[in-house]
Amino acid sequence: MAVEVNGLTRRYGAFTAVDAVTFTVGRGEVFGFLGPNGAGKTTTIKMLTGLVRPSGGTGHVVGLDVAKDGDRIKYAIGYMSQLFSLYHDLTVDENIEFAAGLRDVEGDRFKRRREWVLSMSGLTAHVKRSTGDLPLGWKQRLALGCAVLHEPPVLFLDEPTSGVDPLARRAFWEVIRELSAAGTTVFVSTHYLEEAEYCDRLALMNRGKLIALGTPAEMRASMPEEVLRVETENAPRAVATLAGAEGIIDASLFGRALRVVVTEASQAATVIRERIEAAGLRCRSIDVVPASLEDVFVSRVRHAGGAMVS
Repeated sequence: MAVEVNGLTRRYGAFTAVDAVTFTVGRGEVFGFLGPNGAGKTTTIKMLTGLVRPSGGTGHVVGLDVAKDGDRIKYAIGYMSQLFSLYHDLTVDENIEFAAGLRDVEGDRFKRRREWVLSMSGLTAHVKRSTGDLPLGWKQRLALGCAVLHEPPVLFLDEPTSGVDPLARRAFWEVIRELSAAGTTVFVSTHYLEEAEYCDRLALMNRGKLIALGTPAEMRASMPEEVLRVETENAPRAVATLAGAEGIIDASLFGRALRVVVTEASQAATVIRERIEAAGLRCRSIDVVPASLEDVFVSRVRHAGGAMVS
């Protein structure tokens, strides 16, 4: 296993930021780490990357103990934050050289890895350009290249696509899948639930606890509630008529239709139709649709006591 965590805990005085978390991550796996703000994701990542010592439990990254081998872990892994970890006053080439110097990447190996970074990031013709002047998508791929310049067995990505446009985000994930296929374990935290679909497995945190673990398909199949798509006229008004109705957990706009999370589909469909028609609106159709990861996320967090309010 690339990452092994058993009962990992971190306390700050009376506050428990991470509460007895247990999971494993296989070699070459893309492992998604999800959760609302305050869930304990960042603290967990800090322990796994050797930045914070755990208060209890055990954790190992590429065989190194997170409680004892923090400095060795930092040197062995790759890490990229949402700030991209670049020096904006340096050129593209200077950032690559700096990253290589930190990781002792020299000689022919440096030449080979430098060429790969420039090709992957699309910056071969821009080596002398100031990094601060680059478009966000280029900065993102350059930062990723610098993070894996030394070919680490495990790469940690902390919300790496924050603020990046959808096309750049998709290109970034293509590189992640290539790294995974070559054997790199990728541990990624993200707020974009559509990105979670790209992961082999997901872990969902809330209030310091691990509340769900599995593949995206397993996550969707585990949702206890059902989801309905309701086609009607004046969808915003229809949403308001469903507030507080029996068996309806949540109703929201989804394009021109309604997406309604319910406890039981057939009973809720009757209630929905009656409510909408009582408001003088026409209900065109009500269909059961598959749960999305966003539906699962909201449901799991709700069942686990709701997100922590800051």
